[in-house]
Amino acid sequence: MTISVGDPCPDFSLPDDRGETVSLGQLRGTPFVLYFYPKDDTSGCTREAVDFSGLAGAFEAAGVRVFGVSPDPVKMHAKFRDKHDLSVRLLSDEEKALLSAVGVWVEKSMYGRKYMGVERTTALVDAGGSVARLWPKVKVPGHAEEVLEAARQLAKPA
Repeated sequence: MTISVGDPCPDFSLPDDRGETVSLGQLRGTPFVLYFYPKDDTSGCTREAVDFSGLAGAFEAAGVRVFGVSPDPVKMHAKFRDKHDLSVRLLSDEEKALLSAVGVWVEKSMYGRKYMGVERTTALVDAGGSVARLWPKVKVPGHAEEVLEAARQLAKPA
């Protein structure tokens, strides 16, 4: 099942890069971004994390929190964070519960070999816990800026 705009964000409770638990319940009442990425310290994933980290202050000013989610373990996230001086929190979904619930844990193919992996996707979740915007099959260049613009629109008082 893949989530769509308007759907409630699937419930989750995951450890971050510092071992602290982040859950949907804690985030209720504030908009947030979940960007799903395949693997720590690969070129596209590093660029995406660095881009989101670079805009962390602007997201904060808009009142929107940003979380990266991958199946990598907490220790790997901590190394990745420290190596690239990342400021976004990285959530570890080793069980692939949230990745599967969102529909981004999919069969992929490279050089004719099929394997399971994360399809790079971003969800902007509103203060009520519903998906406000969805970016499937993300292309990294310029993506964090595009999400920031949508976050600013969402956070504006009506």
